[in-house]
Amino acid sequence: MATSFAGAAVFVFRGCWHRKMSWPVRAQDYSYQVCMGCGIKRLFDEKSFRSYGPYSYELDRLMAWERGHRLKAHSQAADSSERSAS
Repeated sequence: MATSFAGAAVFVFRGCWHRKMSWPVRAQDYSYQVCMGCGIKRLFDEKSFRSYGPYSYELDRLMAWERGHRLKAHSQAADSSERSAS
């Protein structure tokens, strides 16, 4: 009985563990999953079949994070290719 109370206390203080995620959903050229327990979303990579990035209840915030992440990676690749070999 003490174990069930401890588990309930952890759930109340920690919140959802996001263990039960939906199948990937596609919207506006982005794939994401939704937690079946609390409804939070996370981006999903269809090529590696894994979720990635932060969790958010707002899909627009996740898409903005992804765009920023892509721009940062693209600018770093451009900077490294422009450096001289000397």
